[in-house]
Amino acid sequence: MKKKYLIIGLLSAITGAGAYYFYNQNEGAEENGSTAKYTSISSDTCNCETSWFPHDQTPAPKEGDGSPFDSESTTNCDFHQWSWQKFLWLTKPLPNGNPLFLDSLNIVSPEMENVAPQLGLKLALSSIKQAGPEGILVSNPKYNNVADTVYYSIHINNLFKDKAVEMANLIHTGKLPYSNLETFPVGALELKVSWIDINAIQKEKQADYFTTKAAVQNKKGQYVAKTMALLGMHVVGVVKNHPEFIWATFEHKELAPVYDLKNNSVTSANEMLFYEKGTTSGIQSIKWKNGQPLVPNKAFILYEYGIPKDLDSGSYMATSQAEPANFNNITNINTCVASNLKDVFKNYFYNGSIWLNFDGMSSENQAKAIVTRNISSALPDSLARGSVNLANITMETYTQTFTKDIHDIKNTNLVSCFTCHQSSNFDKTAGGKSPLYLSHVFESYLYTTKPKPSAKNAGDTKLRRIEETRALKLKQFEEFVRAKQ
Repeated sequence: MKKKYLIIGLLSAITGAGAYYFYNQNEGAEENGSTAKYTSISSDTCNCETSWFPHDQTPAPKEGDGSPFDSESTTNCDFHQWSWQKFLWLTKPLPNGNPLFLDSLNIVSPEMENVAPQLGLKLALSSIKQAGPEGILVSNPKYNNVADTVYYSIHINNLFKDKAVEMANLIHTGKLPYSNLETFPVGALELKVSWIDINAIQKEKQADYFTTKAAVQNKKGQYVAKTMALLGMHVVGVVKNHPEFIWATFEHKELAPVYDLKNNSVTSANEMLFYEKGTTSGIQSIKWKNGQPLVPNKAFILYEYGIPKDLDSGSYMATSQAEPANFNNITNINTCVASNLKDVFKNYFYNGSIWLNFDGMSSENQAKAIVTRNISSALPDSLARGSVNLANITMETYTQTFTKDIHDIKNTNLVSCFTCHQSSNFDKTAGGKSPLYLSHVFESYLYTTKPKPSAKNAGDTKLRRIEETRALKLKQFEEFVRAKQ
């Protein structure tokens, strides 16, 4: 494993202005801070760094010039280390007790509208739909005698927001075509976070979760103050030479069991937050139809760390990511972090990440590859690296696979973030491809901020645009699932 050069200090960067045309590529921005060298806790395997601890002093990872990604050759471990350090930096406790991400990032809707504080609380939660057409995740009522719904929040930094606003304006004014090779700058960041009422969790285990006060919208549309527990987090950020973003995900360690491929079943001796104790087989409990999971309260993790194995042989599938090296790296770095953390976040684990192999490729060719290659493919000759069947049990519960039977899962139909986050614009009237469209937040913002229609259609309000956006994305997703099946 090559030496790591990590940075002390917070991210700060400036997006430069320039001429915009089809092949324009923003070179991104660099963080400020020291370039001091740090010593790994271990040098022979993928591990954490001594500089990450204690947690309240975790520095932001270096992402631009001089970082591990500023090279023609990267290692699998580089991406796992970025993912863990970024999560630790985002969750580092501030003097007021809040983690950095709650105080320092913009909370937005799926259409990038600012979410206004409610009841004097910055965290206002109203979204309950996870990835997919209908997926709503509810806790196992036998776990703590209550069935509560999981809520979601989206957080973006100013680098992401400013670029999104700039690009949408250029597209709407015709200065940039819908088909373009623009990308988000180095340091741009999106988070999606899952939450549940603390009362859904057994009292003796509540202290194992990070909690915060939030204003939660009930079925009547009213906001009520509740204590919410953090369940999971997607950390999606741009580093140098990776305009596709690194897609990393984290979960609490006691939410659901992992499917046992050897015995072709999943079992838990105890009640879990999303799984009733007992045994089930097949994938019906992670499938959804007519507003309900086919088998309720039996949600499970299909593949540990999102790394697929063959059901019949139990061996790793032949994919574009070498195994078991990747699996071992994730296991090692999780063990390393857990042994060094002292706060509540020691109860969360890194469930993997996915990115594209752009080693030795120019910035322009990286952007071209995003719009011309099948980035969702996990076949041995494809670009995908890392956890090629990546999912978070709290956010992609019902989209871990699109097959009808577990025996049908092959290396040709694996599901990951890139399955849905593609370069094609979901707005068929506009058409076009761009690396920008990998972000669904940007796509939705672009659609809802279209120039207003003529006077005869003046009733076309922003609310209607938002509803249209969600309907179009739902239709696109349903078409995709039908094609996969």
